[in-house]
Amino acid sequence: MTRMVHKKDFPMEGMVARWYAATTRKDLKEFHDLALRLDERIKSGEKVLEVAPGPGYLSIELARRGKAIAGLDLSHTLVKIATENANKAGVKVDFHQGNVASMPFSREAFNLVVCRAAFKNFAEPIVALDEIYRVLKAGGCALIIDLKRDASVEAIDQFIDASGRGWFDSLLTKMIFRYLLIPRSFMKADFEAMAAGSRFGGCKIDETLIGYEVWLQK
Repeated sequence: MTRMVHKKDFPMEGMVARWYAATTRKDLKEFHDLALRLDERIKSGEKVLEVAPGPGYLSIELARRGKAIAGLDLSHTLVKIATENANKAGVKVDFHQGNVASMPFSREAFNLVVCRAAFKNFAEPIVALDEIYRVLKAGGCALIIDLKRDASVEAIDQFIDASGRGWFDSLLTKMIFRYLLIPRSFMKADFEAMAAGSRFGGCKIDETLIGYEVWLQK
């Protein structure tokens, strides 16, 4: 591992959570496209868990496609926002408040677990991986999507510019990426080491413009 992790998870609450919900709404196409990809992997009757769903946009997109899905987020505010968003969309998603390090679900409850843009914030990443392993059914898989610490400034700018944000929101988002999110992120070798040290024992990693898609099989 090439960086120290925090000793405690801190949720986004209040105004910060509401800002996050508003700015990530501008990434709805990304959520839509990811839901289409995941939909192809999810068989009828299988259950999905989204860890750290935030405002719930991905979970809602999957629910629109008839998937049985639950969400777990540390933030009380974001659970409330996600529930409201699901109700407005007319879909059912069971959002729960809780910590990924000790999830309120039984063993082998889900066929797929997905975690987007949050893994870098977990205080105990290997514990989180072991919990994800616990709640997965035999043969199930997990997908972690997150930033890579060596993403270039040019790649970050390209990614954010493509989202269609206004100039101020775009500038603010770029600053948050460069000075808050990227420094907290992992390298490919970090993910490989964490997966090897977890109950999964290994992983498959696909690289994207500014991040990684880490696949783990039970």
